[in-house]
Amino acid sequence: MSSAAERSGRAMTGEERRRYARQLLLPGFGSAGQDALIAARVLVIGAGGLGSVTAPYLAAAGVGTIGIVDDDVVDESNLQRQLLHDTASVGMPKVASAAARLLALNPLVRVETHPVRLTAANAVELIGSYDLVVDGADNFATRYVVADAAALTGRPHVWGSILRFDGQVSVWWPPHGPCYRCVFPAAPPEGSVASCAEAGVFGSLCAAIGSVQASEAIKLLSGLGEPLIGRLLVHDALAATWSTVAVRANPQCALCGDHRTITAPVSAPEVVADQARPRLDVAGLVTALTDPETLLVDVREPAEWATGVIAGARLIALGDLAAAGLPRDRRLVLYCAAGGRSARGVATLSDLGYPSVTDLAGGITAWAAERPIVAPTG
Repeated sequence: MSSAAERSGRAMTGEERRRYARQLLLPGFGSAGQDALIAARVLVIGAGGLGSVTAPYLAAAGVGTIGIVDDDVVDESNLQRQLLHDTASVGMPKVASAAARLLALNPLVRVETHPVRLTAANAVELIGSYDLVVDGADNFATRYVVADAAALTGRPHVWGSILRFDGQVSVWWPPHGPCYRCVFPAAPPEGSVASCAEAGVFGSLCAAIGSVQASEAIKLLSGLGEPLIGRLLVHDALAATWSTVAVRANPQCALCGDHRTITAPVSAPEVVADQARPRLDVAGLVTALTDPETLLVDVREPAEWATGVIAGARLIALGDLAAAGLPRDRRLVLYCAAGGRSARGVATLSDLGYPSVTDLAGGITAWAAERPIVAPTG
């Protein structure tokens, strides 16, 4: 990329040559490629499963400045796949844990931490201050903001997505190829796609997809090889298969097409509540539970139930909800891990004629941030 290459005005130090010696031997890479990496600025969205792989490989390769955006803290449940963090960092801001690890790995790089949630309000300024963005977001709201800001600022967008045993990678970069909205014009309907918190994720899948993202970023920065522009790489970890799907720019795309209508980032809502079915927040649920007519239903799976529950809940997995014979004369409140399955459960019971049914926005994850969870009793 020219913007990074133009900044590489100094000769590599002896320490840099020793550290990157094996990389400098690569055909077509050499000193020019390494100089481009040293001069580059890369923004990594998320210090979770994918960021835990992409960020260390970028630091190890010698990318001069790495920005990390994440507003979350390290949770024990992250450690199964987020190898950027360890047990000692539980409770720490993820950006702080990430920065410490990256600098321990390579003190020659600079790490810039952004302990904020990327939003439509700050995305253009943040992404525009880097040469390239690596997207490891775990929700549709952030993915669409990243996609819009990257296209609007002309930055290459190295995108990855994982769920359960499947992963995808591509590089979105109009006008060289399609943008994210060319292929995924809008977020899927609310509740139709489970999050990793709800559906689970195969830990080593993060390594497979994240390492491809890191490779794509390094290729783009150094001018090496053929990046995944106009191609969607799909990985099935259970079948041990990789396949490539050709994707093309859409002339009618609202973001990068001939008659574009998106001129600022637009956030796709992570979970959109039906206006006729208002959801409860944590405080609202606390109040609802003071009414003995409220029946609290956990629609997660038994293995999730065993890890802790909201006191007073009854376990009925989402797939069993319609046949459970729940009382119609009580107020039903559903919850799951993060809100997706409970929203589907509300729709199911409402369609069956239940007169009073709602759910907890953000699920037990939101509850646990403010209130204690307890061991299941049944």
